[in-house]
Amino acid sequence: MRLRILATAAVAAAGLTVTGLAPTAAKSAGAAPFSVDPILVKAPFAASRPAALPTPSECLGSFGQTCYTPVDLRSAYDIPDTIDGQPAGTGTTIMIVDAYGSPTAQSDLDSFSTTMGIPSTSLRVYTPVGMPDWSAPDDNEYGWAGETDLDVQWAHAIAPGAAIDLVVSPDAADSLDQAMRWGLAHLRPDTVSMSYGDPELDWLTDRDSRLVYAEDSAAYARAVTTGTTLFASSGDSWSDNNLGRSNFVTPADDPNVVAVGGTTLNDGLDPSLPDEFVWNDYDACPYGCSYGVFGGTGGAPSLTTGKQGSDVAYNASDYTSVLTYEGFHPDPADNGLYFSGGTSAGAPQWAALTADIDQAVGHDLGNIRPALPTWAARGGLTDVTSGDNASATYRWGYRASRGWDVPTGYGTPDVGNLIDLLAPLHGSGSHGHGSPWFSGPHTSPAHRGRFH
Repeated sequence: MRLRILATAAVAAAGLTVTGLAPTAAKSAGAAPFSVDPILVKAPFAASRPAALPTPSECLGSFGQTCYTPVDLRSAYDIPDTIDGQPAGTGTTIMIVDAYGSPTAQSDLDSFSTTMGIPSTSLRVYTPVGMPDWSAPDDNEYGWAGETDLDVQWAHAIAPGAAIDLVVSPDAADSLDQAMRWGLAHLRPDTVSMSYGDPELDWLTDRDSRLVYAEDSAAYARAVTTGTTLFASSGDSWSDNNLGRSNFVTPADDPNVVAVGGTTLNDGLDPSLPDEFVWNDYDACPYGCSYGVFGGTGGAPSLTTGKQGSDVAYNASDYTSVLTYEGFHPDPADNGLYFSGGTSAGAPQWAALTADIDQAVGHDLGNIRPALPTWAARGGLTDVTSGDNASATYRWGYRASRGWDVPTGYGTPDVGNLIDLLAPLHGSGSHGHGSPWFSGPHTSPAHRGRFH
């Protein structure tokens, strides 16, 4: 997603460091380049086992932001650890698409898994259009490496039994599109996460971009006919992508792609705030806004496809951040745990929880967008009704409301209810929490039973 202005002075005063992605020129000609800048703040603590981690409330008290673990997110969204006695996601494949990848993706996943008390898994890495060059990385590569670690680790956290196919391109322009299309055609995954995007206004400016856009759209349409479910981030730069005019991001704007908007998952940590509301640091920055404005969820009517905004939502605020592990920095002091956020965190987790549901119901769900109204009406999604995605550059934005809305779609998942809703129709078995191998460090008291 596009670069956000961070309050780096406040971060430095708190003894923390922020890494982001400055816009850089694409390494190949053709379509408009995609960009990411996962919101990353270096955590000022280290841990090699779950019991050593602070709780979300302890992080909030000490650092002004939470440090959610897999146990916390599983509890908040009622995501099972096991299904039919097997790790959730068993028998499914999640495809993650990223430019440049991470040179330490596997070892970082291993470190993350050890810290969170989860058995790791072996990534299957594909470079169908060429190897990325990590001989002299710049901020762009490092930004994508952080994105890759976030995608891989949190997909695994939510679907620990799933296989992960990581498809990597050597740049963030044409090669990324080519790698994505190759993966859809040759790997035939159950679910796909695309935690990147570019404003539609960038993609409407030249013929090359429009041609690539059409090729990508055709690939998405073919993929859903084979049962694949596609997810993409709705963006981290409000409803206008800092361009002063309402527009959505691609690929989230595609009708065959599920667009994941962002929320702030307060969940009782501050009783004066709703349990969950639209992520928007501009006018609803929580917990004292210690580090200033990180961003706000995208979501706007598409200028190209007729899609009206986000389809679903998930925790995205860096003030209610998740923990990830990075080990690729040249300075060892920069390696370790990071507070991570953005809608970049929501897309891989939605891909993973859908893989869990695929396992439970015994088949791929394909394009879930037509089913979302029914899921919401029958308790499978939790409506987000508070907040908006207005910004300094586009003060109108769009408000959350009862039912579907532009920033958060039909809401956030209640995976247990979704499995109960869908599995009886397809003859699946039981699901549950508390498996002996999933020994996360804590569950915030407000999380327990929230959706039951």
